Amino acid sequence: MRATVCLPTYNERENLAPMLTALGGVLRDGDRVLVIDDDSPDGTGELADRLAGELAFVDVLHRDRKEGLGPAYIAGFRQALAGSAELVLEMDCDFSHDPADVPRLIAAAEEGADLVLGSRYVRGGAVGEWGLVRRAISRGASLYTGLFLQMHVKDPTGGFKCFRRAVLETLDLDAITPRGYAFQIETTYRVRRAGFRVVEIPITFTERTAGRSKMSRAIVLEAVWAVPLLRLRG
Repeated sequence: MRATVCLPTYNERENLAPMLTALGGVLRDGDRVLVIDDDSPDGTGELADRLAGELAFVDVLHRDRKEGLGPAYIAGFRQALAGSAELVLEMDCDFSHDPADVPRLIAAAEEGADLVLGSRYVRGGAVGEWGLVRRAISRGASLYTGLFLQMHVKDPTGGFKCFRRAVLETLDLDAITPRGYAFQIETTYRVRRAGFRVVEIPITFTERTAGRSKMSRAIVLEAVWAVPLLRLRG
C-alpha cells in the first residue's frame, strides 16, 4: 500500500532537510513525502523546492499564506488523494514525532486499521522533557475531549496519524474547519462516527530542539469551544 507523508511547514528551515533525510531512510519504494509550505518567510518553501529536485520521493505544495494546521492538512490530503496514495500520514516536521515510527504506523494500517494514531497515552507511550504545566494541559485536553465526545481514544489531540484512503474519501473534508489542534480532535471524531476502526500504537513525543513552537493561546481556546460544538453538531 503506497503511502504519502503529509508534512506541513511554516518556518521549519532548520528541521526540513534532516527530516526528509530521516524519512528517506525509512520509507519504501513508491512512498512519498508531500511538504506543504504556508509561504514561510524564513525560506522553508524555497529549500523544499531545492530538496525536491535532489530527492525523488519529495513533492512540494505551496500555499499563498499561513492559515493554520487544519487547512494545510486538508490541502495535503486532497493532493495525496489525487495521486496514487493508499495510505496518508500526518506528522510534524520538528522531530517531535520520530520518523523511525512511520513504518509502525504503516504496518498497523496494512494489518487492518482504518486510522492509526501514534499515542502518547497508551501503554508504552511517553512524552519527553515536558514540565508539569505542559503535561497537565495535554492530559486535561484528553480528559476534556473524552468527557464530551466519548471516542474511547487515549490521545485525541495527537497529530501523528495514518489514514487509509477510503477513510479520507468518506469524510466531508470541506466540513472540517478548525485551524489548530482541534483539527486533530475533529478528524478522529468523524472517523469514529463513520464506523471506521481506530487503533492507537505507543510513541514517544519529544520536544523540538530547533525552531519555534506554533502553539498559542488562540489554538488552545479554539479547541476548548470546538469540542462541545462538535458534540452538538453530531
